[in-house]
Amino acid sequence: MFYLIRSIIIGVLAVALVGTGYWGYTEHQEKNAVLVRAENNYQRAFHDLSYHVDLLHDEIGSTLAMNSKERLSPSLAEVWRITSQAQDDLGQLPLGLMEFSETEEYLYKIGEFSYRNAIRDLEQEPLSDEEYETLQALYEQSGEIQGELRNVQSKVLKENLRWMDVELALASEEEPLDNGIINGFEIIDEKVGGFSEVDFGPGLAELTTSSEDIAERIANEEDISEQEAIQKAIDFMEQNNNYDLNNANITLSGEGLDYEAYSITIPDTQHGTNIVMDITKKGGHTVWMLNERDIDQQSISLNEASENAKAFLEKNGFGDMQLVDSKQYDNIGVFNFAGLMDNVRVYADSVVLEVALDEGDVIGYEGFAYIENHDEREAFEQEITREEAEERLNPNLEVMEHHLAIIQNQLEEEVLCHEFYGVINQDTFRIFINAENGREEHVEKLANAEPVYRGD
Repeated sequence: MFYLIRSIIIGVLAVALVGTGYWGYTEHQEKNAVLVRAENNYQRAFHDLSYHVDLLHDEIGSTLAMNSKERLSPSLAEVWRITSQAQDDLGQLPLGLMEFSETEEYLYKIGEFSYRNAIRDLEQEPLSDEEYETLQALYEQSGEIQGELRNVQSKVLKENLRWMDVELALASEEEPLDNGIINGFEIIDEKVGGFSEVDFGPGLAELTTSSEDIAERIANEEDISEQEAIQKAIDFMEQNNNYDLNNANITLSGEGLDYEAYSITIPDTQHGTNIVMDITKKGGHTVWMLNERDIDQQSISLNEASENAKAFLEKNGFGDMQLVDSKQYDNIGVFNFAGLMDNVRVYADSVVLEVALDEGDVIGYEGFAYIENHDEREAFEQEITREEAEERLNPNLEVMEHHLAIIQNQLEEEVLCHEFYGVINQDTFRIFINAENGREEHVEKLANAEPVYRGD
């Protein structure tokens, strides 16, 4: 009996040992699979970053060679798109524990500079000599970043360096850090920090202005988790069944801004591309979104696309918004919406959307201004009537449309204005007359525009 019991115990222990060994083996295999997948994602993001910086350098160079205003705006818009892609690539790399703010700030400024000039009417307000000098400096500087990234890329391929080692080295907090990838990126950030100051124009002299305002605006809001951020991303996008959520990637952005944001990449299986976006950790606000897909032949009008853009905003709970400007670049419609407060346009509460004119889906969104400025406002007192304001207009102007609007004056103070659209000969103008003191705050000539004349 004793031997029988001992044999049973030995058998049970043997089975348990085999079972434990098998469990350990499968756990090891699963862990290795996770590590391999993470490494592959890091390698993909790094090589995509190198590729997009190459494209960025080439596209900025193309803008310098252009003489056509019709092609310059789309080219600057392309610089903005490529910069957004490079920022997303950077956000997917495990660099959050190291200082890389100079490069993040630099990419942000390039994106803002190119975007602001892409949406302005270059036919009526062409690039100045100073702005061409800025483009020339950006071309040379992006070439230097391109060269340094290629050095890192060559070292990664030649020495078979792993990004998982970067993550471990940064987490260990040991000094000095002896890692080829880390050293290469530190060299890039130092080089960017040493670039001669570039004149990015008004409003971009300091990156922290907008960043600090957004951080202050959302400071008291609740943090959201990664899963909540992904769900918000899904809810925000156009609804279809072509998102590969199993391969969605999410990382917390680096130290370049004053607020934290989740950088999210979701594969779009229908088009074989990625949808990328940033969502703030506090409050879960979508900062920007971009679908990198190619646009086929145009099949819908700009007006139909604007209705799709408006429906997109309504679906996402933006409340009262009004289309104030629309433009078309190749097969993409770009629409600027302003918020409404008691039927008064609030230009600070603005968002920009891009709609593909082949399928009519929203492929781009930018909401920095809306997050920064949207808030309850006290009503402004209107001291001057519409008729009194019209008396201050050029007598040759045939008024076609009138609105009340809140804009920022030259002192960056919000003021209530009478907004007039009118025509002199064949030219259309937009003129803002201060509704408190009758001062002419701003005059803008609109070339071949499609303003939405709604009447009163």
